[in-house]
Amino acid sequence: MAKLNALQEQLLKAGLAKKSKAAEAAREQEKARRGEAPSAAAEIQREAERAREEKVERDRALAAAQKAEAQAKALKAQARQIIADKRVAAKGDIAYRFPMDGAIRSVLVDEALRRQLANGQLVIVRTDDGVALLPRLAADKVRERAADWIVLDNRSDGGAAADGPPDGTGSAEDDAYYAQFTVPDDLVW
Repeated sequence: MAKLNALQEQLLKAGLAKKSKAAEAAREQEKARRGEAPSAAAEIQREAERAREEKVERDRALAAAQKAEAQAKALKAQARQIIADKRVAAKGDIAYRFPMDGAIRSVLVDEALRRQLANGQLVIVRTDDGVALLPRLAADKVRERAADWIVLDNRSDGGAAADGPPDGTGSAEDDAYYAQFTVPDDLVW
């Protein structure tokens, strides 16, 4: 048996350590002094376990990313299907203009469709091949799945298009003064 150092002997006498553990520690110290590895097999086993844990963690992260990507792809596909099923045919000879991607675009509509767009009953959404007109209920379903596909929404409950001016830009006096000047929602420009 290897010789115990003074601290180990004191711990044994106080009952804070076991004799077998102290002897094992003394043997490892003796091996370290002689230049022998404490136990190469144990070190290899610890490395293998650490590598396994890292691989499991990487696999979990990769699986979560793939699941999120698949879910996003499924939501986009559902939005495409809703647009294909519920789209309203744009027909007519009146050019209804709206902002999209920093430019003014237009779609040809008749008077009834223009009135529905101005009232917020119809919404303009982005599609793979341009834009489409959708009824309000279908557009709400598309918004749940792909909010960035909504191009123009003239709903009357304050949820106008994102390109409008921010709320609270003027004082109360200015708002009261300009309230007397009405601007029509269906202004054709």
